[in-house]
Amino acid sequence: MGAYADLDSLIALQFKAGNFTLKHNQPVRSLLFGRRASHVRGRGLDFEELRSYVAGDDVRSIDWRVTARMQKPYVRVYSEERDRPTVLVVDQRINMFFGSRVSMKSVVAAEVSALAAWQVFHQGDRIGALIFNDDKTEQVRMHRSRATVLRILDRISFQNHLLRADSPSQPRPERLNETLESVARVCHHDALIIIASDFDGADATTRELLLQLSQSNDIICCLAYDPLAVRLPPADQLVVSNGELQVELQLGQQKVRENILDASDRRMRAILAWQHELGIPVLPLSTAEDVARQMRHLLGHVAEQRRRI
Repeated sequence: MGAYADLDSLIALQFKAGNFTLKHNQPVRSLLFGRRASHVRGRGLDFEELRSYVAGDDVRSIDWRVTARMQKPYVRVYSEERDRPTVLVVDQRINMFFGSRVSMKSVVAAEVSALAAWQVFHQGDRIGALIFNDDKTEQVRMHRSRATVLRILDRISFQNHLLRADSPSQPRPERLNETLESVARVCHHDALIIIASDFDGADATTRELLLQLSQSNDIICCLAYDPLAVRLPPADQLVVSNGELQVELQLGQQKVRENILDASDRRMRAILAWQHELGIPVLPLSTAEDVARQMRHLLGHVAEQRRRI
């Protein structure tokens, strides 16, 4: 998409949202594998696994076709499919308006949010969103409808197109925590919260807010990052601007390169560590690669695996 995420492109992503799932029965290779199942009211059955029959199993669950092929009884195990509301938290602050390769971080956040919205809609669950920038937060209330998805994508696209290098808005790192506090007022329990951001402004308060939210909800953090965060260009000089001021970085000086990479590496590691420290999945999404392809890689080729069963 490049610098901006237009509405038509976000709508078209519905056709790329079928090769991964946000449910709990994840492939082993998925970064979401092993998440706890929520305790919301059930609305059906979802296939979980095929295993050998053991004494006490309901004979009605025997898969006779597999039993005949394996010459011993097998049963199909189902888990209760959950009616789980999902809230998207979409960062469109000025710090997201950066990208050295294919897309801006703001576009990555928009795309992953669109993919998640379509996936939730296809599952038949309710979907809502909080879309925030440096000045305000827009809320789209949770509903189970295509119209709600389109409303969310429209508001994401609108805020995305407000971003520009000469924006009068001042960067406000504290808006991340302010928005998470708003999320806590909306998601009391049993919701899936998907946060698409570069997590600029993340601090000890952010960790505490995420930890509190995760006690009664599921959280997935989608970390939008640019390759410059992990590898600097070979150029001797690099000019960086926030739209008002310009800074010339002397990348030819080894000490300068080391300091920049060290600061960036510490920040990335701190956020990725939430996976182990807080038990919250963190999906790193690069601005240099197709977002849908990255999601399929991180979450596993679910549709492909199910066809083999």
